[in-house]
Amino acid sequence: MGIDFYENSILPWAGIIIKICRAYTNSQEEFEDYYQEVCLQIWRSREAFAKQSNWSTWIYRVALNVCMTNSRTRSRQREQVATLKQEATIASAAHIDHADDQIEALYRAIRQLRDADRAVILLYLEEKSYREIAEIIGTNPNNIGVRISRIKEKLSTLLAEKDSEND
Repeated sequence: MGIDFYENSILPWAGIIIKICRAYTNSQEEFEDYYQEVCLQIWRSREAFAKQSNWSTWIYRVALNVCMTNSRTRSRQREQVATLKQEATIASAAHIDHADDQIEALYRAIRQLRDADRAVILLYLEEKSYREIAEIIGTNPNNIGVRISRIKEKLSTLLAEKDSEND
C-alpha cells in the first residue's frame, strides 16, 4: 500500500475506522488485525469507488463490511479464546478509571448487538444523519429512526443488566 495513499486517503478517517473496528473486536490483537484488513480493503477497492457518494461514506461502507464479515467468520475462534482473554481483561480492568469503565461497558453492550444494529448505532454515535446512515448501510432512511430507538432500548437493557450484576 502506498504511503501517500494511506496518508491522504485513509489516515484522515482513521478515527472512523478505529471506532468501527473497536466495536467488532474483543482484544487489541484482533482490533489490529481488523484495522489492517480494513485499510487493505480500502486500498484494494479504491478503483471501485464510484464517486457517487463521499469518500467518507465509502470508508464507512468498506469498514463495516470488513468488520461484519470478519466478525461472522471469526466468531467460532473467538468463543474458544474468549474465556482466556476475558480473564485478562478483568484483571487489567481494575486499573481503569470510571470513565473508561463506562466507555468499555458501552462497547461491550454494542458488541452484543446484531451486526446490522451495531453498524447503525456506530453511525448514529458518529452523528450521521438518518439519510447518511441509510446510504452507508444500504437501506431506506424512513426506518432508521425506529431502528435507532429500538437499539437504544436494547443497549439500556444490556447496560442495566451489567449494573445489576455488579451490585
